[in-house]
Amino acid sequence: MCPLPLRSYDVRLESEMNQPLDFNRLLRLKPVAKVFKSEITGVIRLTEMEKLFHIRIIDDAERERFSFLPGQFVMLEVPGYGEVPISISSSPSNKGYIELCIRKAGTVTNALHRAHRGAKVGIRGPFGTNFPLERMEGQSILLIAGGLGLAPLRAPIFHVTENRSDFRDVHILYGTKDPDQLLFDYQYEEWRRIDDVNIQVIVEQANDSWKGPVGLITKLLDNVTIDPNGTYAIVCGPPVMFKFVCGQLSQMGIPMDRMFVSLERRMHCGMGKCCRCNVGDTYTCTDGPVFDYWSVINLKEAI
Repeated sequence: MCPLPLRSYDVRLESEMNQPLDFNRLLRLKPVAKVFKSEITGVIRLTEMEKLFHIRIIDDAERERFSFLPGQFVMLEVPGYGEVPISISSSPSNKGYIELCIRKAGTVTNALHRAHRGAKVGIRGPFGTNFPLERMEGQSILLIAGGLGLAPLRAPIFHVTENRSDFRDVHILYGTKDPDQLLFDYQYEEWRRIDDVNIQVIVEQANDSWKGPVGLITKLLDNVTIDPNGTYAIVCGPPVMFKFVCGQLSQMGIPMDRMFVSLERRMHCGMGKCCRCNVGDTYTCTDGPVFDYWSVINLKEAI
């Protein structure tokens, strides 16, 4: 059989060939390899395992240009030890520094916990998707966190409380195993003072000083009255928590595409190159870490 003749193809017909050359394109692309030289300007001990770090980009112009959206993360480099992905915990409107809540869990984070003010670090990013807060404007919002999940939830909390008039009812629900593991407890009263913000905190195991509710975080949802078609939910915490919290939200009538979760615990290199974040053909670092719950339950082994 004679081989079929090759079809001639003129690349000059491609639409890109008819566009003028953009010699400045590289400058407008996100410089994922760019390391912002930074320093630690403050350290706050939150628990035995977590500290809050204030990280300031040293160059004034770079610090002014740096911006992020709630839900995104950065790669934090400790020279000589490596780098780790950390969700940003501060307000997007704060240009002076970013806040990173870091749990002591490995070589890099252990080195960070030994660092003091003035220590030099590097940050890359920001990376990843964000919580679609613009879409939630004019609606009620549930901000739900378990354990360390309050760290990535803190950025959307700041956005919502700083733009309180853009949202209807606001509920902040937070739970941990015991009172000693509560994060940012110094801010609960501050959030409560904001007009019409309802905050509830629960622990699974109480001590002698705890006067609040005891049980699983889903217990707090029994005290929340919502319009399911006018409510969005953001849920952060261990993935096992999603099934129970989002399951109860579904029973309350909230559609799954109105619930957003963060798979920030699966983040690794930030660029989808190491393939350690992938779930099937989805890369948490680039396609996430923020997903609506409908997408998550259709990702095998995501939770």
